[in-house]
Amino acid sequence: MASTSYQLEFEVPLRALQERIHALEAGDQNSATVRDDLRAARKALLDKTREIYSNLDEWQTVRVARHPDRPMFTDYVDLICDEFVELHGDKFFGDDRALRTGFAKIDEFKVMLVGHHKGKTLKERNECYFGCAHPEGYRKAMLKMKKAAKYGLPIICLIDTPGAYPGIGAEERGQAQVIAESMLEMSRLGTPIICVVIGEGGSGGALGIGVGDRVAVLEFAYYSVISPEGCAGILWKSHDYAENAAKALKLTSRHLARLGAIDDVIEEPTGGAHRDHYQMAARLKMYLVKSLRELCDKPKDQLVAERYDKFRRIGQFLDEPAAV
Repeated sequence: MASTSYQLEFEVPLRALQERIHALEAGDQNSATVRDDLRAARKALLDKTREIYSNLDEWQTVRVARHPDRPMFTDYVDLICDEFVELHGDKFFGDDRALRTGFAKIDEFKVMLVGHHKGKTLKERNECYFGCAHPEGYRKAMLKMKKAAKYGLPIICLIDTPGAYPGIGAEERGQAQVIAESMLEMSRLGTPIICVVIGEGGSGGALGIGVGDRVAVLEFAYYSVISPEGCAGILWKSHDYAENAAKALKLTSRHLARLGAIDDVIEEPTGGAHRDHYQMAARLKMYLVKSLRELCDKPKDQLVAERYDKFRRIGQFLDEPAAV
């Protein structure tokens, strides 16, 4: 289990164990006592990490989903894809760097890969608007997904955004309209679509590329109609209540699975995806390949019909007034 340079406040108990391991690793490795102590310290660290991460509350899960060391779209491209050719522009306004698209090859499957990218350096994050896409990003994604359907390529969407960009320019260029159009188009594309929330799945920004035959969420990601801060701002008029909002929104993978809002939860390495990019990528790839093998042989009409039925079943409804 790899350590990380950035620690969340609830990970503080791990620091002393990590420091002890570093000290023992710098000691005499030929000593049987040192080897035994090192083995015991590593086991203690693993046990403590499992204990902490098996009891995360909703707000702590949001913090993990936003961890700066968490693998992003470009990390998964490098670790999962045998080939990737990026496609740019929406043929209307420009090329949004917050939403990336391109042809990819994963094992025997040629696919269209679409995903949010937050950026790693400050310069790149500013270029990507921290993963908040503009209308041109969703138009680009729509254009490439239609191209994939034309050539019979499955579509994979990796979702990681706090929400679509809320600026005046984005609204003037039809942000809400283009997200609605994207959801409509995805609902009727005659090709397999797999959507995975790899970090943040916030608001319409996530839903804009979130309509698929399989919708999965990584164990410590979140998927919600609004970000906790946005919800707190509306209900409590202050972002200080974001923790309360996260609890009320039921946005973690375990809540979503119980409510039937998603199809699958992809287990993360011990201590979260940010501790082991390679293992997380291997698990994600295994899920994608398994899903592609299940979906690719289905007739187009059956895919579209089952996708429609799946989303119509989401949510719970009362047939008669609830008892007061």
